[in-house]
Amino acid sequence: MNIARFEPWSLFNLLQRDLDQLSARRGGFPSAFDNGNSVADYVPAVDVVEEDDRFVLRADLPGVDANDISISMEDGTLSLAGERHTEKTENADGLHRFERTSGKFFRRFSLPESADSENISAKTANGILEVSIPKKPQVQSRRITVQAA
Repeated sequence: MNIARFEPWSLFNLLQRDLDQLSARRGGFPSAFDNGNSVADYVPAVDVVEEDDRFVLRADLPGVDANDISISMEDGTLSLAGERHTEKTENADGLHRFERTSGKFFRRFSLPESADSENISAKTANGILEVSIPKKPQVQSRRITVQAA
């Protein structure tokens, strides 16, 4: 059974971040909470699935070019980073509505010891990044017979 922790302030923090981004797009002032050193502008949705022979991580990254994605592995931690660029359009006559999030993203995942970090592969298609993390072969214990001298 998993324990879910309720954090009411996390909803307030999400609202504050969204309002800050909206203000920044319209030429407003930075928030009191924003120190200019944020690691990510948004967090992509990710599914992690364990199969018999591998772990599969699927991230929603529509509009992100494969050259703008960076995947690294260090000390049992898999890191995904990248950037989605905005399309620049000029239209003084009409109203523009921007709902698609753009900017930098960053996610980290702790991998179990059974993950084979040397053979990780990744591919992207139709806006989905799929990272395949094979499992190390399990070492089978064997019985050793003791011979009498």
